[in-house]
Amino acid sequence: MTIVIHHNPDCGTSRNVLEMIRASGEEPVVIDYLKTGWTRPQLLALFAGAGLTPRTALRVSKSPAEELGLTDPSVDDETILAAMLEHPILVNRPIVVTQKGIRLCRPSEAVLEILPNAAIGTFRKEDGEIVAGSASGTASGAGEAAS
Repeated sequence: MTIVIHHNPDCGTSRNVLEMIRASGEEPVVIDYLKTGWTRPQLLALFAGAGLTPRTALRVSKSPAEELGLTDPSVDDETILAAMLEHPILVNRPIVVTQKGIRLCRPSEAVLEILPNAAIGTFRKEDGEIVAGSASGTASGAGEAAS
């Protein structure tokens, strides 16, 4: 199965995840979702597979979520989903799909849980943090702030 990353090239976390996938020996299909946008069935399938809801997948920082009123707890998932279709930046990223599952890869080390070969050796993220991938799909590293 092909690995797919829903990627934002302007996001450091997304770039780190892409490079971790490549370090595992795979060349993923890269979908720049800010250019392609989303479809309703696509988002529903990704969220279901990753155990997310539109609210839990909502990107609040560096997005128009607050100005659109989407952070109000009374806003329902259907409204959030409709806004995500209109404003693709509202979907948190990166979302990666492999034969082992679907993950919102924040922090970037979360991708190791679903890579067929998580033995990426020692990986240095853009911020200099070292991540050590292992065959068991676990990683060491302190995590990552939203970018």
